[in-house]
Amino acid sequence: MNGFERRKQIKMNNIIEAALSLFLEHGISKISVAGIAKEAGVSQVTIYNYFESKDNLIQEVFRYYIHQIWEEYVVLLNRDIPFPEKVKTIIFDKSLVANQINEEFFDYFMKDYMKKDSYIMKFYTETALPRFLELFAEGKEQGYIDKSISDEAILLYIQMFADYMRREDVGPSLLPLTEDLTKLFFYGISGKGMD
Repeated sequence: MNGFERRKQIKMNNIIEAALSLFLEHGISKISVAGIAKEAGVSQVTIYNYFESKDNLIQEVFRYYIHQIWEEYVVLLNRDIPFPEKVKTIIFDKSLVANQINEEFFDYFMKDYMKKDSYIMKFYTETALPRFLELFAEGKEQGYIDKSISDEAILLYIQMFADYMRREDVGPSLLPLTEDLTKLFFYGISGKGMD
């Protein structure tokens, strides 16, 4: 990558990070390209040259956000700590994410998730799901997940959650329930932890 391309990439990342910060705090509709340009320290023309439209920028921001969150999970999943600690951290982090995200941004995120050709769904299927299956295998090895439960059953369980979350009528009600749903996913309705 030459100097020009490197500077361009740095500017694009600054724009994406500025837009993400503004979207998380204020939502999408309240933020203009002019506001993003001001926050990123660039001109509106630069944003349009790099992204062509606000919609394209929003898509890039979502991709960036997904990868940013995933990188944090990868660090957690690779840590040498017991399975219950990883699960508790996932639950705690999910509630933190839910508390810091603007509702409009979350709704937009969920609408994208509901699409058949969704980037989120593709990323989930190809990247996140295999890694979470490794986490469940780790839980089985450490005796926290019943070894008689097949990977197919675990995948079906995960898919039921994912399919329900993709329903249009569900999206708006999910944000306040994020922590409860994560606990339900890992602990079931008995609520018994792995202490």
